[in-house]
Parts: sequence; structure tokens; C-alpha cells
Amino acid sequence: MQKFIARQPILDRGENVVGYELLFRSADEPFSHIEDPDAASSAVISDSMTLYGIHELTDGERAFINCTRNALVNGRAALMPPDRIVIEVLETVQADTEVLTACRVLKSAGYMIALDDFRDQQHSALVDLADIIKIDLLATPEHEAENTLRRYRDRGIQFLAEKVETREQFQRSIAQGYSAFQGYFFAKPRIVASNDVPPARLFYFSILKAVTAPEMDVRRVADSIKHDLGLSYKLLRFLNSAVFGFRNRIRSVRHAVALLGQAEMRKWISLVAIASLGEDKPPVLCETALTRAAFCENLAQRLGAHSRQEDYFFLGLLSNIDAILSRPMRSALADLPIAEDVKQALLGTPNSFHDVLQAVISYEKAEWEKLAAYTSRLHLMDNIFPELFLNSVQWCRRVPFREVVGAGNQPPQPAI
Repeated sequence: MQKFIARQPILDRGENVVGYELLFRSADEPFSHIEDPDAASSAVISDSMTLYGIHELTDGERAFINCTRNALVNGRAALMPPDRIVIEVLETVQADTEVLTACRVLKSAGYMIALDDFRDQQHSALVDLADIIKIDLLATPEHEAENTLRRYRDRGIQFLAEKVETREQFQRSIAQGYSAFQGYFFAKPRIVASNDVPPARLFYFSILKAVTAPEMDVRRVADSIKHDLGLSYKLLRFLNSAVFGFRNRIRSVRHAVALLGQAEMRKWISLVAIASLGEDKPPVLCETALTRAAFCENLAQRLGAHSRQEDYFFLGLLSNIDAILSRPMRSALADLPIAEDVKQALLGTPNSFHDVLQAVISYEKAEWEKLAAYTSRLHLMDNIFPELFLNSVQWCRRVPFREVVGAGNQPPQPAI
């Protein structure tokens, strides 16, 4: 099934693109047919993160994403990266206590907040949290728009003119004090199509992002996992499997962190996330990712890179994430905060991490001349590879990821 999303550029006074509004489309048509605003908002959030990649959709600029009341209150908006997103509070959202609390949480987490199709009597309670006020030039009486600019311009809020359709409107808006502009005068929304992915991938991808960050926020990760009963069960079942052999049953992420340490838990949570992302893919993709992760980590020890073993593990684990997500590698990695030299290696840039990964892949494919070239650069002996490869395959077979991933609909363990 194909999925569609539209993007419309947002420009500054110099007509430079500073962002894109991402818009729901149910088909390859110029206008949307939205029967369920919550479903439309969720689809844009999910698809932009896991199907297209926000960085790819917006060419690295900020994405403006419409959020309904439920998207704000149930935390779905918070799954997106705050440095890439502007949360647009729709004009239909009433500023009740729950909405105000949700917006304060988003604001404190670093998100920019825009008030869409602003009307003073409806949005006044949210103005103190707003970074941007969007005014529809066609729907808002000119005297009302001027009053809004006059009333709030001293608060450091940016004003964005929507529905700019002529050069005259654009120039008049600049004179009135608007700093950003959007409308058919610049460009109509452009449709982007891609193949569908399960909505749950957004959550698994957000977990993968959290655990590949330089510093994992244990409490935040634990709370996120706790609110997804399927993943809670998968992870706890995995941690209580024979591969660990704990005498006492593990009942929480924090308990596991205390026993294994944060670095080890980052690896195991990322492993379960990758396996969950690949649920609808051939099992060999996850098996390959796990084997490479162990292989690269073992090679890190032989290279004396003990302080970066975790990075080598992620190098192998993410080496085929493009196939797992059905997205180009650059798009798949765009929102993952892994070490820059690891990311560049995965994108094909020559460096020591790239050499390690290519040595592993060369051994997998029995490409002995290529293996010799890479091991020479790494100052490694070819004869260590058979043993390391066998150990990695055996380790992968001991990891019950197929059993764990297949357990997603089972009754949950006690809350994390």
C-alpha cells in the first residue's frame, strides 16, 4: 500500500526556505480529505519519522507538523526530535488544563510551538508558550490581524503569514511585520509517496534513537518502554532468557541496568528495537545485523579500541538498517544520534570504522582479496576471522530474538 504526504515550503523575507509544513494526504491529490483529524495527525508524525525521514523530507530544515489535542496530550508529538520540529497547535484545539500542561512539557523539552490559524479569543492562553503565530491572510479580517501583530510583537514571537497568493500580499505582509511566509505564491504542497510501514515502527525507532544517544536517559527510556506493553514484555522476556542466566527474575529496566550496567543495557535494548523494527522482514536481516554487531565488537578488542566497543557494536547492528526500514541509508540514519565517525562509515566514507565493517562484509561474502586489503589497513591478521566469525554466529544463535519478537501480543510482565 502506498502512503502519501505533502510538503509546502515556508520562506523568510529573502524568499529563502526555512522550513516545510508536512500535510496529510490520503491519495496523490492536491487537497486532503480528512475524516479523522487524530488519525491524520498520527499518520504524518509516524510516516515522517519512519517512512520518509524528516531530514530527507525537509532538506534539513524544520518540519511544521499539525497536532490535534490527542497528539499533544497522549505524548505522540513528543516522539519527534525537538531540534527538527515545530509543533503546530491546530485552531480546533481548546487550551484546557491538559493541553496547557502538554505544551509546557513540550516547550521545556526544546520544541518550538506555533499556533495555527491564530484567533486571539481562542489561543490567548497559549500565547506565553508560543514561538510562532500563524495568521491565515484569507480567513482573518485585516484589522484583526493587525491587532494581533500590534499586541504580541513585543514578546519576541515570530509571525507567519499563511495563504500568501500574490507578490502584493507578500510585500504588504513584510511591511506589516511578518517574518515568515507560506502560500501558493511561493509553491503549492508537493506530494511525496512511499510504501506503507507499520505504525508501531515510530515507537521502536524512537527507542532506538534514545539508546544510541551519547548519554542514555535511563528514566526516560524506562518510562517509554513501560507505556508500551508489547515492548515491555519482549524486553523482559529477553532479559530473563537463558542467554543471561540471572538467578533472580528481572522485573524492570532499572533493575537490569543495575545488574548489567548502562552500556550493556543500551546494546540489549537496541537489539530488541532492531528485531521489532524487522518483524515484517525476512529473519535473515536481523540475524545479519546481530552477527555483524558481535563481529565488529570482537574486532574492536583486537584493535585495542576498548573504549569504543559500544560504537563498534552499533556499527554492525545498524549496517543493514536501510533494508530493515526500507529506506535509503542516509535517510535511515538521519535522526539517529550515533557517533559521527560511525555514521560516516555506514554512509561509505572511508575511515577506520568503515574498514572494519567492510572487512566483516568481505568475510561474509568470501571476498578474500578485499578482506586482505582491509585487514592490511587495519593491521590485523586474516587468520583471526574464522574464529571471530564462528563466535559471532554462535552468539547470535543463543540470542532468542525470534522468540522475543514473536511474543509481542502476549500478556505483559509486571510494569517496568
